[in-house]
Amino acid sequence: MKRSWVGAVALAIFAMPVVAGTPELPANPRILPMQFVLQEPAASCAADCRPLVFAAGMITSDTPRRFEAFAVERGLRDGTVVLDSDGGSVLGALALGRSIRRLGLDTTVGRADRSGGAGRAATVAPANCESMCAFVLLGGTHREVPARSRVLVHQIWLGDRRDDAVAASYSAEDLVLVQRDIGAIVRYTAEMSGNLGGAAELIEIALRIPPWEPMRLLTRDELRRTGLDRETVPVAARQTSAAVVPASLTPDRVPAMSERGWSAVEGSSGPMLVRRHPLTVEGERIGTFDLSLSCGDAAGTYALTYAEKRHGGAGGADAPTLENARLWIEQSEVPFEILSSRSDGARAESVAIATVPAALVRTFAGAATRSLSVQTRAPGGAATSTRIGNAGIGKVFAKLETACGRGNGKRDAHARLEAAAR
Repeated sequence: MKRSWVGAVALAIFAMPVVAGTPELPANPRILPMQFVLQEPAASCAADCRPLVFAAGMITSDTPRRFEAFAVERGLRDGTVVLDSDGGSVLGALALGRSIRRLGLDTTVGRADRSGGAGRAATVAPANCESMCAFVLLGGTHREVPARSRVLVHQIWLGDRRDDAVAASYSAEDLVLVQRDIGAIVRYTAEMSGNLGGAAELIEIALRIPPWEPMRLLTRDELRRTGLDRETVPVAARQTSAAVVPASLTPDRVPAMSERGWSAVEGSSGPMLVRRHPLTVEGERIGTFDLSLSCGDAAGTYALTYAEKRHGGAGGADAPTLENARLWIEQSEVPFEILSSRSDGARAESVAIATVPAALVRTFAGAATRSLSVQTRAPGGAATSTRIGNAGIGKVFAKLETACGRGNGKRDAHARLEAAAR
C-alpha cells in the first residue's frame, strides 16, 4: 500500500473547490454543503506520497454528483479523502462512499489547517466525522482515524423531527422510510466490508443511540473492529436481523400522551408547564423523568423541577440515587439542587430543582425549534444526557409568563418542593 503523508507540509497548493468562489474554505465549512479541495503532494515528497482531497461540510443528496464531477475534472484516480463532517443525507452518504471505493481512494478523518500562512500547503489537523460521515469513511479502500480525530454515531432519524423526536408524530409511511434507509445501510456495509463483515457492529452501535442522547464516540478498539481504522483486520461478521427498527419506534416504546410535548396544568400555587421524557442510556430505557416549569422565587426567574424514576439494572443491580444534575439551556449551564434521592434497590426516585433566568426560558419557548439538555450522574450508575425539545410550549408559555408577571404562584418554590420531597 502507498504511504500516507497526512500531516506533511508541502510547498504549494493546487486546489480549487468544486463550487464557484474563492479557493479557500469558509471559516466554518461544516455547516455548508460539502466542498472538495485537492492538494497535490510536494515535489520534495517521496514517490509513494499521495494527494489529499479535503472534504468538509454537510452531506447532501447532491454531494455524490458534485464529487464525481470534481474527480473527473481533476483526473482523480489516487489519493486520500480527508473527512470533516457532521453527516447529513443517508442516501447521499452511501453514494459518496461508493464513489470513493470505485475510484480506489483511501479515507481518513481530519481538516485542512492553513495556519502556516499564504503560499504554504495545508497540514491535516484533528477533526470529527459524525453520523453518516462514518459510513463515508467506510468507503475508503484503506481507512485510518488519527489518534486525536473522532468518529461519532447515532440512529438515523427523520430530519424534520430530530429536535423533539419523542413529541413528534410518526405515520406508517415514516416507519417505511426509516426501515428502507436502514436496509440501504445494511447492504452498503456488506459491500464495503466484504467477507470480513466487521462493519455490522457499526450499524448495531449506531442504532442504540436515540436522537435525544449525545452521539456515541467510538473507541479505538471499536474503530478497529468495525474496519474504520485500517490498523487491524475487522473481526468476523456478526449476524444481523433483516428487519431492523430503531428501538424508540417499536410498539412498546410508543410515547404516551404526556411525552408528546409541553402542556399546561394548574398546580396548587398557580400554572405550571410540564413534560415527561424517557430516561435512556444508549437507547436502553432505564426509567422516566418529569420536568415542571413554574414561577421562580425571585422576579425574572423560573423554577425548573426534575423528578426522576429509575429502575435497577440488569443482573439485579440496584437502582442508584442521583449524585449530580445540571441543565444546559441556550448555551448556558444551570446547576440543579438535589432535594431528595432515595432508592429501595429495585427503584430510585429523585427530585431536583434549578432556578433559570426568565430570558433563557423565553428564548427557548419562543423559537420554532429549540432544545435544552439535562445531564445526570449517579454513583456506580450510568451517566445520562437527554436533549428535550420545545414542542407545544409556544402555545402555553404565555399563560405561565402572565401569571408569574402578576406574582401568582411566587411563593417560595424551594420550600414547596422540599415539603413535597419529605
